[in-house]
Amino acid sequence: MSSAPAPTTRLRPIAIEHLIVLASLYWVLSANSLFFEAALQGRSWTEGATWGFLAALALGLFGLHVLLLSLVAHHRTVKSVLSLLLVCTAASSWFMQSYGIYLDPTMVRNVLRTDVAEARELWSGALLVHLLLYAGLPLLLLHKVQIAPQSWRRAVLRRAALIGATLLLLLAVLMAIFQPLASLMRNHKDMRYLATPANLLWSTGSVLASESRGTLQPRQPLDPDARLAYAPGQRPRVLVLVVGETARAANWGLSGYARQTTPELARLPVLNMAQATSCGTNTEVSVPCLFAPVGRRDYDETRIRGSESLLHLLTQAGVTVHWRDNQSGCKGVCDGLPQDSVAALHPPGLCAEGRCLDEGLLAGLDARLSQVTGTQVWVLHMLGNHGPSYFRRYPAAYARFQPACEHDDLRLCTREEIVNAYDNALLYTDHVLASLIGTLQAHAGRVDSFMLYVSDHGESLGEKGLYLHGMPYAIAPGEQTRVPMTLWWSQGWAAQGGLDPACLRQRAAAPAQHDHVFHTVLGLLEVQSKVYDAAWDLGAGCHSQRTAALAPTSP
Repeated sequence: MSSAPAPTTRLRPIAIEHLIVLASLYWVLSANSLFFEAALQGRSWTEGATWGFLAALALGLFGLHVLLLSLVAHHRTVKSVLSLLLVCTAASSWFMQSYGIYLDPTMVRNVLRTDVAEARELWSGALLVHLLLYAGLPLLLLHKVQIAPQSWRRAVLRRAALIGATLLLLLAVLMAIFQPLASLMRNHKDMRYLATPANLLWSTGSVLASESRGTLQPRQPLDPDARLAYAPGQRPRVLVLVVGETARAANWGLSGYARQTTPELARLPVLNMAQATSCGTNTEVSVPCLFAPVGRRDYDETRIRGSESLLHLLTQAGVTVHWRDNQSGCKGVCDGLPQDSVAALHPPGLCAEGRCLDEGLLAGLDARLSQVTGTQVWVLHMLGNHGPSYFRRYPAAYARFQPACEHDDLRLCTREEIVNAYDNALLYTDHVLASLIGTLQAHAGRVDSFMLYVSDHGESLGEKGLYLHGMPYAIAPGEQTRVPMTLWWSQGWAAQGGLDPACLRQRAAAPAQHDHVFHTVLGLLEVQSKVYDAAWDLGAGCHSQRTAALAPTSP
């Protein structure tokens, strides 16, 4: 006698609207502790108004997610949409809670452009446990759910009713707490990027829309008529622009840090700009901004991404440009220009697990200097202090500050260990820059050279509970916006361009910004262009002679 098959464990069919409501309620309760914490900061829990405000906020957040899901989830797609959101929301909430980040469009752009090596370093056992609890279990439940079938007419009516009821709920919440909510949003605009997964949906949509617009229009040239005002037939000139990664001024030895993290540079005749600030708090913002004529002082992301960069302008002016990368690409500023990567060069002993040490940026530099002609600009994009795996950024010889954190998950280390690993990485950056200067100096008899090093942004190392970087600029701490900026030049460069070192050193005492880099490079290379602005040239007024005025001549 055959036994009957065991019944499968299936939940009774559920209407898609009920599933949307349950998912929205789940996320309000499981993924928004940071949002509620920020919204209730300064309020007393002993006051009834605080509890009323919290209840209204929770209802508003619930209604917002119901509305968003109602617009994107349909009978055939609801399970796929919810499955993807469950995983992404769980991962987002973990990173937000662990490192204090905000999920705004620039952070989403960073995530979308993260390479495999970087993603591997962000993976940890704690993240896996979090995903299993907050995404895995709900996914198992979702898999067992059957969506109740319904006619298209009934589906339209039910969806319209849900959207209508949600709009009424949101209107009631708005009327109940309009004054405190308006004040909160006016004074803390970036708080909206803590509401999860609404922040994920909004920021991703914003990035995709921006990217699609950018692909439809070619980048606009900055100045097709730019030209070198430098007399031909003179000695070769090489300007090396080193774009650092995640180095903060607070730990830069040359800028007064208690530890000497720049011992090799300290022994060289370099000029340190101790009060430099970045254009952004992440690479996706800072690198394009750094190579734009108008940066943070009049920031316009659409204009920056829709225009060619400083490197394109230099190429049009007759300068030979080359980009060498040891990170995640040039973010569009070197598109169509000569470039290579350290990973592709794979210098012996410097690469492992998809990452290379920054000394690889100097591979073949000696040979290139032996053959260089004309005016050239070489950009070296460092891996630098890219977190959280600071201990992977330097060889064992530079592990001087101990004990150092040797985990990808910073939560497994003390703050002292994290700072030690970070400072060790700075020691190695110091060595790479000093080695670069040494190589340039070795060719000073034939080639005039200039080095400008500046980091793209800083880093939080536990101050106020924050780690890594990427905070919205308006609320970002100084640790993420104040960066090292260091200059060096050969005697031949100073003599040939009439550069007055004393004048430039006096200028170093004043604040500097990423905004200065574009115009300073044009000034150093004597490029005549309509976009040149002497007010933002760090060397303006420090040259005793010029072969020609840099401002464009009248037509």
